[in-house]
Amino acid sequence: MLRSHIDHIVITASSLAAGVEYVRQALGVMPQAGGEHPLMGTHNCFLKLGEKVYLEVISVNPDAARPARPRWFRLDEPDSIRVPRLAAWIVRTDDIHAAAAASPVSLGNVEPMSRGTLNWLITIPKDGSLPLQGLAPILIQWPTETHPTNTLQDLGCSLIRLEGFHPRAEKVGSVLEAVGFQGKFSVSPLPPGEPPYLIAHIQTPAGPRQLRAP
Repeated sequence: MLRSHIDHIVITASSLAAGVEYVRQALGVMPQAGGEHPLMGTHNCFLKLGEKVYLEVISVNPDAARPARPRWFRLDEPDSIRVPRLAAWIVRTDDIHAAAAASPVSLGNVEPMSRGTLNWLITIPKDGSLPLQGLAPILIQWPTETHPTNTLQDLGCSLIRLEGFHPRAEKVGSVLEAVGFQGKFSVSPLPPGEPPYLIAHIQTPAGPRQLRAP
């Protein structure tokens, strides 16, 4: 039986500095340095949000060669990264191939990815898009006993819950059911034509805060 859980949430930005500053202003803490993704020409920073849960800030790496493919998370689209935003969420599974095949919505191809000494499998649409405009989760599978939070500082932040809003909320729900999602995520319908968005409710040392699309 398939099971999946929230692994991390993703903030995209035009630069890593802009994304980090957005998180600092919203949550009152500074994400710590991550590393580079050579295959995608991107780099990131992290903030621990609990046991095996974290926030990732990601942007194009200006010092890296442009990849021979669209970058993930719509990072090649100027309108998508004009301002920092909560763009996507990733769920962790123990059988990514089966979960991807079970989804009624294409979540992309399962591909190996790396950053430094970390290696994992992740679903990536070929065109760099976000499934259901970021409301359908991206799938990830880590090797046993491996997870980025093992080396992240605990700055006193935790993910309370994640909310999604989409004109086809039932379609998002069907994906979650198919991949066996378990966790604090709810999806609500929007009027037709309204842009989908996510809201993350996060406990910080200064109290509860929100991250969301602008």
